[in-house]
Amino acid sequence: MVVVLIMFLASRSSFTGVVSHTDSPSSLSGGESADAIPVPWSSYPGVAVLATEPSLLLAAEQLAQSLGLPLAGPGGKGYPLLLVRTPERLELRVVEARGEGPIHVHFAAEDRPGRLRGGRGGHRQLIAAMGSHRRSFSPRVLDATAGLGRDGFILACSGYRVTMVERSPIVAALLADGLERARGDARIAPVVTANLTLLHADALQVMSTTTADARPEVVYLDPMHPPRVKSALVRKEMRRLRAIVGDDADARLLFAAALDHARERVVVKRPRQAESITARAPSYVLTGRSTRYDIYLTGATPAAAAREADHGLAE
Repeated sequence: MVVVLIMFLASRSSFTGVVSHTDSPSSLSGGESADAIPVPWSSYPGVAVLATEPSLLLAAEQLAQSLGLPLAGPGGKGYPLLLVRTPERLELRVVEARGEGPIHVHFAAEDRPGRLRGGRGGHRQLIAAMGSHRRSFSPRVLDATAGLGRDGFILACSGYRVTMVERSPIVAALLADGLERARGDARIAPVVTANLTLLHADALQVMSTTTADARPEVVYLDPMHPPRVKSALVRKEMRRLRAIVGDDADARLLFAAALDHARERVVVKRPRQAESITARAPSYVLTGRSTRYDIYLTGATPAAAAREADHGLAE
């Protein structure tokens, strides 16, 4: 079992102080234990770890200790949020969200790009945003706001070497559990093992400490943001996740760091009608029914940027 050794419950926002230090981010890619990393103290109370069966109690105790969370008694009474160890997976349950399922990470073989004839439109746009037409090698992608890992998984299955960075300890624990289960699925285990790595860290720290030769070709940003209006298009799962981890209040700082860090491009995923993350105009935009990708080419000449935009819009 992957044990995520994280000392404090973190939110994505309000990074007001550092409570522990290490020299490098924690890697959760190979089933290794991770050291404590700089994270903020969460102001969200009432989270506990629960085991659904007596045989899972030891695993739940280890997880609770590593996250600095209490271990709930039978039924988890008294806690609005429960990180639950079941025989099948690790999941986050919002106790008061009646009629809604738990949040968990599932890397499904059925979601691989190209499985359906022609692929899915969203998959094609995501891959096109990475500059797929001009690749003669497997580029590196830093997914700086990993969330539940869906886009990172799609890119990994498409041949990109993806490092997912997630700073919320709870979400990082869910991702680590999803990766462990994916390695047990023979259909996707090889690509997940080869192309998908998880870091529990602050992406700003990762980008500031990465050596020049290890910089990725692409930095991918899909920041949490306050919704302008309530919309049925916003999945219940994402609304609950936002309530738990908060918004990415430092999204503009992430973008500025990404511009300096990416060798070739920064790709920013946004709701179709949302304002841009920055006043800087993107090199080009790929727009779908509900989502758009703002592509910022780094170091490209105006002529090269124009050619890239023509290729990208044609895919």
